[in-house]
Amino acid sequence: MKAGEKTGLRGRELVARLTGIKTPVGGIDWQPPLEEQSRAREVLTYLAEQRALWDPLDAAIGSFVTQSIVDLRGRLRSEIEDLRTGSVLREGLTVMHAACRRFLEENQSPRSGYGPPYEAQLHGTLGELRALCGIHLARIACAYDLEVEARLAGILPPESD
Repeated sequence: MKAGEKTGLRGRELVARLTGIKTPVGGIDWQPPLEEQSRAREVLTYLAEQRALWDPLDAAIGSFVTQSIVDLRGRLRSEIEDLRTGSVLREGLTVMHAACRRFLEENQSPRSGYGPPYEAQLHGTLGELRALCGIHLARIACAYDLEVEARLAGILPPESD
C-alpha cells in the first residue's frame, strides 16, 4: 500500500469494532465541532507518520522506538493543552499520552539495549501501547467521522465475528 492510502473505513464504520466501549456518537444527527474535527484530522495524520505505531515489531530498534515515543508523547501533551475538557479528542489523546509515559517508564534500559530480554520487554510494552492507541484512534475516528490511513489499520480493534 502507498503512503497516505486510506483503509476505506470511515470513522462511523468503526463503531462495531468498539464493542463494550462507550462510543462518542450521540446520535445520527450529532455533528462534532468543526474546529475539533479539523484538529482530530491533523492528529490522525501525525499518528499515521509515527512508525513506532505500525512498523513491524521485528524491525523495531529499541533506541529509535523509544525516541519516537518520547516525541509522540511531547506532541500529544501539546495537543491536549488547549482542548476542551470532556471532548472525545482530549480523552483519547490523554490516554495515549499516559500509554506513552508507561512505555517509557517500563523501558528505562540503556539506549544500547539489545538482545532477547530487552527486545521481549520492548515488544510487549510496544504492543500494549499500540493496542491502547488503536482503541482511542478508533474512538476519535468514529466521533469525528474521519478516515484512517491504511498503515494504522493493524492497531485498530479487530472486527467482531
